[in-house]
Amino acid sequence: MTETLKKIVSGAQTGVDRAALDAALNLDFPCGGWCPQGRVDEFGTIPNHYPVKELKRGGYHQRTLQNIIDSDATLIIYTNELEGGTQETLFRCIKQRKPYKLIDTRETSAARAAELTGEFVCQKSIATLNVAGPRASKWPEAYDYTLETVEALIKHFLSDIR
Repeated sequence: MTETLKKIVSGAQTGVDRAALDAALNLDFPCGGWCPQGRVDEFGTIPNHYPVKELKRGGYHQRTLQNIIDSDATLIIYTNELEGGTQETLFRCIKQRKPYKLIDTRETSAARAAELTGEFVCQKSIATLNVAGPRASKWPEAYDYTLETVEALIKHFLSDIR
């Protein structure tokens, strides 16, 4: 595979978003993204160690759109069915004509999700990948699955670089 992935972004919400950023931070891989004004998340405030920028006068919907616009493509991790903000992310990717990769965790192991996403990144020459999916209150297992997937994805690209 050709090395192309350079950055992971997300909105830093609990669950999928936070796990993607933690995977990057754990591996000293560039990451960032946009978050709502006030750094709000479903349980209060996004901790300061997450390198996301506040979207002035923007909430969750604006944050979702800006992360899609600023990325080359979006990885959407979900389980069972798309709903709420995860479904909105897919809709906005389609509307913006941005590539996306859907991963249903019921059908795909984390290791296989990393492989499929790596292939997608290479095929589409993606440098900045937005990672999105349900928040922790909607799917408690989201964090662990996403952390494993994104760490494996990043490790693959780091091994190509080094």
